[in-house]
Amino acid sequence: MADVVRAALVQAAWTGDTESMLAKHEAYAREAAGRGARVIGFQEVFNAPYFCQVQEAEHYRWAEPVPDGPTVRRMRDLARETGMVVVAPVFEVEAPGLYYNSAAVIDADGSYLGRYRKHHIPQLPGFWEKYYFRPGNAGWPVFETAVGRIGVSICYDRHFPEGWRALGLAGAQLVYNPSATSRGLSSHLWRLEQPAAAVANQYFVAAINRVGVEPYGDDDFYGTSYFVDPRGRLVGEAADDHADELVVRDLDFGLIGTVRQEWAFYRDRRPDAYGELVRP
Repeated sequence: MADVVRAALVQAAWTGDTESMLAKHEAYAREAAGRGARVIGFQEVFNAPYFCQVQEAEHYRWAEPVPDGPTVRRMRDLARETGMVVVAPVFEVEAPGLYYNSAAVIDADGSYLGRYRKHHIPQLPGFWEKYYFRPGNAGWPVFETAVGRIGVSICYDRHFPEGWRALGLAGAQLVYNPSATSRGLSSHLWRLEQPAAAVANQYFVAAINRVGVEPYGDDDFYGTSYFVDPRGRLVGEAADDHADELVVRDLDFGLIGTVRQEWAFYRDRRPDAYGELVRP
């Protein structure tokens, strides 16, 4: 397996319906594959608007089973067609009354590897997620893919260091963080948290945000998606803060070992001293 992996992410404005939103992402994925990308990730609930800006029962209609729903099946076909690993975040229904904010991870041959379910569920103005989602109950999986070990952490999860560390301890080389984040205080945190997580845990992070104003809120999503390396440095420039954009970058996974030798954070951890951190 090559150390240098060409990776991609997509930030996109809501088109008005699921079919055109899927078609937009498929077109970006085909472009990414044409540019040599081997893995691609999409934004939080990428096939729908960010409906959590309101609390209305009609929005349960966006939920689909994973992996047997139409979006994940279509993304499996896309992965098979392009030969890319695909990280596809969707609104998951497991059974009547059981809903999750999830991401399916699909290998380059179209095989379904598993799902991540968002652990930390916000409930505040503009982000009424507890109305829709249960907290994730499937741990912090790291998926063995054709390009390496991929983890997922969704949006609000990024404010909590424990998840980032769990993914690092499980061997993640690249963690996708799909988000739906609007302007305000979080735009400052957006520039800090994922680079800090990449440094603390010594892996690559793909930070993805939506763009544009959507039907259920007045604030706009500010994009500025990016890749960051294990030293906390952006890999190339961040994306635009208003426009759709496909970001394709070369990630040198060999840097992970180098950084872990230089900064021996894993060697010098003291789990024996951290018991107080996991008390309610």
